Amino acid sequence: MTQTAAPSPLDRFPPTRAAGLERLRQFVPHAGADYARRRNFDLGRDRHEGVSQLSPWLRRRLVTEEEVLAAVLGRHSHRAAEKFVQEVVWRTYWKGWLELRPSVWTAYRAGLARALDRVATEEGLRRDWEAACRGETGIGAFDAWARELVETGYLHNHARMWVASIWIFTLRLPWELGADFFLRHLLDGDPASNTLSWRWVAGLQTRGKTYLARPSNIEKYTEGRFRPEGLAPAAPPPDGPPHPPVGPAPVSDAFDPAAPTGLLLTEEDLAPGFVFEAGARPRATAFLDCTAGLSPLMPAPHLRDHVRGAMEDTAARWGARLGPVTWLAGAEEIADWAAREGLAQIVTPWPCTGPAAEALAGTAVRRLVRPYDAAAWPHATHGFFRFRKRIPALLAQVKGLRAA
Repeated sequence: MTQTAAPSPLDRFPPTRAAGLERLRQFVPHAGADYARRRNFDLGRDRHEGVSQLSPWLRRRLVTEEEVLAAVLGRHSHRAAEKFVQEVVWRTYWKGWLELRPSVWTAYRAGLARALDRVATEEGLRRDWEAACRGETGIGAFDAWARELVETGYLHNHARMWVASIWIFTLRLPWELGADFFLRHLLDGDPASNTLSWRWVAGLQTRGKTYLARPSNIEKYTEGRFRPEGLAPAAPPPDGPPHPPVGPAPVSDAFDPAAPTGLLLTEEDLAPGFVFEAGARPRATAFLDCTAGLSPLMPAPHLRDHVRGAMEDTAARWGARLGPVTWLAGAEEIADWAAREGLAQIVTPWPCTGPAAEALAGTAVRRLVRPYDAAAWPHATHGFFRFRKRIPALLAQVKGLRAA
């Protein structure tokens, strides 16, 4: 009897705008009461119908936050879809929070380097870390989720919280190693959302507040699939430095619409329409994949393939507006590309804190902030509950949205 091969991560989440829009179309009718009722239930691999599963397309902006919010609010009132609207805006908030405090990313990278040094020298830590990454800890629920992450590139949000809590408080592994494990495999892995969510579980993001995975909660929201034994009974908050001071909100760099212009696109934002609306008329375009910068270790092949596929889809859809397309192997090739194409300036959608910002640091590119981000990020100064008061104003400011 012939066995059917399991779908690959790219089968589950094809890296095209058309696939993202189809997923959005299927989800919109369920974005109101259905989502509010079922969003916390993790029913198992390929059974995540209670959530949108739009995040891999949102991550690269093959589909944008504005489009998702407009589609949902075109079918539901803001009140009816409030839980889902907040979920979309959480991603926006995390990105804004980190843009105002980029040194938190730098501190995470330094902590990860220290943790990897320990892995190299402490046999017990290396054994436990490897077992967690392979899904061989003996904690059935955790192991199933670890394997699902590696094999599918996706985890339900509630499972991500449980995994992070068990990683930190039961397995007693450095949180930075867990954040890195996620970033190396998640198709939607975002430096801001991932780093700050792990910090939140660990008790570093909201001072003194940790997240404890409880067997009864896991049993309830997996509908009895799991009730793990031996989990940590408490999650004591760790010591940690205070948050750094809030820095200035990003603003777009000035550029000359009449000058010979190149467009540089990274996986941070593959929706360049707003750049054209700002007056840019590129005579050439380059794509720069910064995926390798996510980790000192090698990201999963499916992650690199997803980014490449998303970029190829963008090149095909926008071909008439891009001019000749070049695929850069690294940021060090930008200057030579600009010289070959006779460019006087290069514009790029804002490279958010993380690998793209690191790759472009020190390069002569004009960074443009998407209007949606410009309306939201300056308000990510405190906790989300203060930020969410801005949601009606944010929806009203973004073209095509309504704050019903």
